[in-house]
Amino acid sequence: MALIIPVRGFTPQIGPDTFLAENATVVGDVVMGSECSVWFNAVLRGDVNSIRIGDRVNIQDGSVLHTLYKKSTIEIGNDVSIGHNVTIHGAKIHDFALIGMGAVVMDDAEVGEGALVAAGAVVLSRTKIGPNELWGGAPAKFIKMVDPETSRELNTKIARNYLRYSRWYTDPSAPDDF
Repeated sequence: MALIIPVRGFTPQIGPDTFLAENATVVGDVVMGSECSVWFNAVLRGDVNSIRIGDRVNIQDGSVLHTLYKKSTIEIGNDVSIGHNVTIHGAKIHDFALIGMGAVVMDDAEVGEGALVAAGAVVLSRTKIGPNELWGGAPAKFIKMVDPETSRELNTKIARNYLRYSRWYTDPSAPDDF
């Protein structure tokens, strides 16, 4: 069973049909929408400020979400994929965005709708990534525009896949075909 810890008078609010891996940790002022998934060893620390997560967001294995005390918050839209071992610290991630494996997104950065942050990228504080932009590198820089329809289709598919994967853990009869 996931570790859900109230702190400073805040108890995490987990939306319906949300999967929490047995060693996921969710702390404090965290509000999560429906059909999300928080995978193995992921940590959502809403102890020093708020974390708000939309619907169908997947936060993959080993990711850490945290904020600055009284300075930054995390806002994540709908149908967002947060790859394995990502660190998000006080940033805003819009709908249909994808944050690649091992990326770091720092305080007051903003990732636009349908944007892609490449694996291993380091998005510095206060960086603004526009809608449907691909950024990569350390520090992250603009690489190219991504077709909005392609981006939305890809990111929706990934979000839906993770919803399907989560069902394998909660419903023994869930199909494993795509």
